[in-house]
Amino acid sequence: MKTVLVHDAARALTPPSQIDKVARSVTADDGVLPVLPVVDTLKKVADGVVVAAVDRSELAAAQTPQGFPRRLLEAAYAEALASGIEYTDDAALFAAAGHAVRHIPGSERAFKITTPDDLERARHLLAPERPRHGAPRVGVGTDVHAFGGEGNLWLAGLEWPGEQPLSGHSDGDAVAHAIVDALLGAAGLGDIGEHFGTSHPEYAGAHAEVFLARTRERLVEAGFAIGNVSVQFQGNRPKFSPRRAEAQSRLAEILGRRCPSLPRPPTASASPAARRASPSPLSRSSSRSDAIA
Repeated sequence: MKTVLVHDAARALTPPSQIDKVARSVTADDGVLPVLPVVDTLKKVADGVVVAAVDRSELAAAQTPQGFPRRLLEAAYAEALASGIEYTDDAALFAAAGHAVRHIPGSERAFKITTPDDLERARHLLAPERPRHGAPRVGVGTDVHAFGGEGNLWLAGLEWPGEQPLSGHSDGDAVAHAIVDALLGAAGLGDIGEHFGTSHPEYAGAHAEVFLARTRERLVEAGFAIGNVSVQFQGNRPKFSPRRAEAQSRLAEILGRRCPSLPRPPTASASPAARRASPSPLSRSSSRSDAIA
């Protein structure tokens, strides 16, 4: 081995191309140091007072890896050990032994992770880039359930004691299912049957929070964000108005959205319309949904 590279592990994001370039640039007589230009204005200070400006044209910020011919580096280490002098880096030690150190351009990604802010910067650079989908997308979803089943009615994420329930693989919540179908359609992720239908027994009997929360996760994974959701409910029963604010708050909570303060739900982003027929042996509940993601 004729060449030695000395690297600071705190510079964990150093590009492989920089490492390769340093290794190729080392000669039999010269060491190599990657540097970045100093872009900030520098000042010399003393006792809390700015003493003078520093000419940054003569300065550079040193990075790693630093490359050296092995034979000369080992000799420089021996001289430093004999003299007892300590150096801030290997390039300084190598230069003190009388050898030349040339510089090459470094990389912004080769920064030293020292502070919590540095660590956060590294995490940001390593985070996978989410796809960008440009203009908002609109989707329409529908859901239909016949009356039947056991227990109480579930609608808009709420339980309605004493009301006739809707039959279905889950709880038959037409409002919630309409929202799910609309959002999935807006994002181009299929429909409610594909993700939560009878082929998924784990969702049997599940309530709105399960469907809506999982739908929200799927949208986020695909790079989408939910805008607004508006549901229009029409039917003689249950009497919805007294619990409308409660339903809005519950649905907004599950979807991670702010509940609107206006008495009428907004229709900007996801606009599901849910309709429930009056109870009778032949009646069913249907839902229609428009969504923007």
